[in-house]
Amino acid sequence: MRVLWLVKGLGPGGAEQLLLLAAGVVDRESFDYRVAYLRADKTHLVPELEAAGLTPERLGARTTRPGGWVADLAKAMGEVDVVHAHSPVLASTARLLARAIPRSRRPVVVTTEHNEWTSHRRPTRLLNAATAPLDTHHWAVSEQVRDTIWPSRRDGFEVLIHGIDPDVVRPREDARSTLRAELGAGDDDVVSLTVANLRRNKDYPTLLRAARIALDREPQLRFAAVGQGPLVDEVTDLHASLGLGERFRLLGFRRDVHDLMAAADVFTLASAHEGLPVAVMEAFASGLPVVATTVGGLPHQVEDGVHGLLVPPGDPKALADALTTLAGDADLRRRMGEAARERSTAYDIRRAVAEQERVYAVLSPRARR
Repeated sequence: MRVLWLVKGLGPGGAEQLLLLAAGVVDRESFDYRVAYLRADKTHLVPELEAAGLTPERLGARTTRPGGWVADLAKAMGEVDVVHAHSPVLASTARLLARAIPRSRRPVVVTTEHNEWTSHRRPTRLLNAATAPLDTHHWAVSEQVRDTIWPSRRDGFEVLIHGIDPDVVRPREDARSTLRAELGAGDDDVVSLTVANLRRNKDYPTLLRAARIALDREPQLRFAAVGQGPLVDEVTDLHASLGLGERFRLLGFRRDVHDLMAAADVFTLASAHEGLPVAVMEAFASGLPVVATTVGGLPHQVEDGVHGLLVPPGDPKALADALTTLAGDADLRRRMGEAARERSTAYDIRRAVAEQERVYAVLSPRARR
């Protein structure tokens, strides 16, 4: 059975990471997978997908015509049984293109909503809402994401918690000592790690301002952030204006995130909008307590006071309070870290992949024939 995964880009974002994780556990005997993407500037995970046995195709790579990628997508769709879209713009396009393919060869279109509808631009929301009824099946990555879908379009959306591959979240044996030395952290320092691209929804201004407040209170705190994106200049300028210096390291894109998690003591997210971040699941598996905002799927996964501390979005002082509380209490960090690691057993990408493949098999034209 031939399946085409569609994603906007292959940068280091959450949806892309989920595809990479899924690629490592799919049923290769029953399914033939292809991956297509659009953004020429988002190719970070291409080598990893190739190593997993998939060769991603960039739509529009052979043409300079505006919208030329649509012809590539139409051709690719005519060669598969199932199209699974992970981006609202690509999903909307695929839904419409499917109607132009003769019914005898038409693939089914299924989609996954990874982000709250309120985080999309208005034209994207309108196009997504107008075409969503053309799906054969659709998922949302959390209850909170599903709840942001317009009520008139919400019926039929199934919540499917994705996850991680526990076998992958394993750092090098010397990762903690080596990476802490790189970060300039001593044995008594408390390292807060953030893994989030430099985009509006991740709210780096609140994170940086909270870090400034926390550092003034707690000299043993250190911060590190992994991520790249369109706001790099804005974030760098704010970092400089706040005088954070070497105590808050902006690391850019890194391939050794799991090693960095082993070097950290706390995982922090200041997001204004979220779906269900892969990075939080990986932090749980690494035994890190989580300080995060009460957005998206986070409150249903991070129990406040058990796996970490939750704060309102856009509140630097509340975020700083939570960080200094954990920085000053090693026993609390240990208890929450143990609870987080135990919670991580609920996240296994194999469950989500098995459910997706079950749906592919039931719905595809090949199965019907």
